[in-house]
Amino acid sequence: MRELSLDPAGLRGDCANCFGLCCVALPFAKSADFPVDKRAGTPCRNLRDDHRCGIHDRLRERGWSGCTVYDCFGAGQRVSQATFGGEDWRTGSAEHARRMFDVFPAVRQLHELLWYLTQALTLPAARPVHADLRRLLRATEDLAAGTPDELSALDVGPHRQQVGELLLRASELTRAGLRGRRKDRRGADLMGARLKGADLRGISLRGTYLIAADLTGADLRGADLLGADLRDADLTDADLTDALFLTQPQVNAARGSAGTGLPGSLERPAHWDAKE
Repeated sequence: MRELSLDPAGLRGDCANCFGLCCVALPFAKSADFPVDKRAGTPCRNLRDDHRCGIHDRLRERGWSGCTVYDCFGAGQRVSQATFGGEDWRTGSAEHARRMFDVFPAVRQLHELLWYLTQALTLPAARPVHADLRRLLRATEDLAAGTPDELSALDVGPHRQQVGELLLRASELTRAGLRGRRKDRRGADLMGARLKGADLRGISLRGTYLIAADLTGADLRGADLLGADLRDADLTDADLTDALFLTQPQVNAARGSAGTGLPGSLERPAHWDAKE
């Protein structure tokens, strides 16, 4: 039986080994994040023939901030190089391209689940469910390694629900022993909330709307942030070093500073250093 890697670095987008799938397969609408509409399966006008972005270093200033937030969790290179054996959608048949674009979102969902499961296995307090986490990690990896036909027919929803229930148990076990634990704010509407300097240690903020919330200097150590919407939230000098299930796209969507504490598995976005 093959060993599964628990290295989160393998669950990040590697554009050099991808055929620009996120720039083609996914749709977007004209908004604050994108200056134009694009249909699914249509190449972005900024995508070059070598599958690289023609304005990569100017995306935010040109109105393409949505691109700087997105991360495929490593699904792009997997679909490009493993699922379809390195056959480019540009050179294959129209049916080949369509199947590649159909499969990519499913693998992206599975890779996101791999990220969460990998993170849960680093939590010492969640040891009672580590065996179940490893079982679901392997099952998720097996699904992601499926053939194009298998992935095209896959309904990720039931598997995501199963993983979500186990991640919730891992979160509860971890947060139970934290000082300063507060009530469950799961799914709450905290858009624009004034939470400057708030003690949010160990709180559940799963699926919470924190759009444009002021979290300056807030203590979010041990907070469960799975699925929390952090778009334009101000994380200046906030402490998220031990936040649970925080992802790179969430961090990318927020605002922060050199004083923002992040988990070691995440990178501080380059645009945090630049003036918008």
